[in-house]
Amino acid sequence: MSARIPVRRLGQSCLAAVRPRSTYWINTNRAFGNFLKKSEKPKDGSKDIDLSNPLLDEYLAKRGGTKGEPPKRPVPKTGDLSPNSIFNKDYEIPGYQFGMDSAELEALKAANKARDDALQLQREKELHSLALDPLPKERREFERKLIIKSLQKQGRVTKKVHLMRTEREMTYKSQNVPTSVKKMVRLMHLIQGKTIEEALIQLRFSKKRIARDVIKGLQTARDEAIAARGMGLGAAADVRAAPSGRKSVKEGEEDPEENSNLYLADGTRRRQANKAKGTVIELKDGSRKVVTDPTEMYIHRAWATKGPETKSPEFRARGRANMLHHRSSKFNVHLKEEKTRMRISEEIQKKRANKPLWHPLPDRPVTAQRQYCLW
Repeated sequence: MSARIPVRRLGQSCLAAVRPRSTYWINTNRAFGNFLKKSEKPKDGSKDIDLSNPLLDEYLAKRGGTKGEPPKRPVPKTGDLSPNSIFNKDYEIPGYQFGMDSAELEALKAANKARDDALQLQREKELHSLALDPLPKERREFERKLIIKSLQKQGRVTKKVHLMRTEREMTYKSQNVPTSVKKMVRLMHLIQGKTIEEALIQLRFSKKRIARDVIKGLQTARDEAIAARGMGLGAAADVRAAPSGRKSVKEGEEDPEENSNLYLADGTRRRQANKAKGTVIELKDGSRKVVTDPTEMYIHRAWATKGPETKSPEFRARGRANMLHHRSSKFNVHLKEEKTRMRISEEIQKKRANKPLWHPLPDRPVTAQRQYCLW
C-alpha cells in the first residue's frame, strides 16, 4: 500500500476506511436540469421541470388508471369454437360422429361414463386384490368344496351352520402379561361363566395384582365384541336406564342430564331401577339364573396359555449365582350372548322331558339261559 500511496497520504486513507460513508439522495429534477440546455430551462427561475409524457397519459386513460395508480390488468376475451372446429371437445368423445343431435350426444356421454365407472371399479379391484383376495386359487378350491358339500346334503343347513348364523360369539387373545400361568388360571376360574359386568366387579375387588391387567383386557374384549360383532346391543334399543331419585326418560325425548351412558366408569352396565321380569334358565351345573337381556355378553370359556420366559442371574455369596425365571402368560376369553345359554337351557329341559322312565326290571323275554354261572 505504501508503494502506490505516498507516505503523507497514509493517514487520510486510513481515516477514509474507518469513517462511515454517508448516503446522498439525488434530486431527479435537479439531475435532469443539469443536463438540459440553458434554452430548455424554465425562464421563470423555478427549479421544477415538466416531465409529463402524453403517450403515457393516453395509455393510462385507456386502461382506466391514473398517473399515480398502477394500470389494471386487461381482462382476456374468450372466443367460441364453431361446431365444425377441430378443437371442439365433442371430437374427443369415443364414438362421436359428425352431425349428431343433442339427445344422441347425451346418450353417448352417459354410455361412456358408465363404461369409465366400470373400468374404474375394475382398476380398484385389481389394486385391492392383494389385500382382499391374496390367494385366488385356494379361494376357488374352497368354494368348490363348499358347493360339493351343499349338494351332497341337498341344501340342508346343519345345526352348526345355523348356530353360526343366528348366535354371535368372539374370542379375544391378550398380550403377554408378566405373571405365571398358575397365577393366571386362578383368575380365569374366577370369571368363567359370569357376565362381563359380574366379572369386572369380581376382578375389581380381587387381591391379585395381575387382576388390573385382566380388567383392561376384558374391557377391550367387550368393546371389540360390540364394535366388530354387534354383540350386547339389545339394551341400547330399550328405554335408557334411570337411577333412583330421577325420573325415567321416555323414548324420543332428550335427557336433560348428560350422565346417561349405558356403561358406568368402572365398566359395569347401568341397571334399571325397576327390573323387568326376566326368563329363568338352567345352567349346565344345575344352578338357575334370571336373564333380562338375551343379548348380554357372558364369558363362555376363559383359559390361560404360556408366554415367553426370560432368565437373569442373582449373584450370591461365595461367588455363586441363582438363575431367576421371569415368566409371562396370556389369557383368552370366549364371549357369547345370553341367547346361547337360553338355547342350551331349552335343550336340557327337552332332553329331560323326552327321557323315558327307568324300570328296575324291564319287561322283556329272557333268552340264552345257561346252567352254569358266567364267572
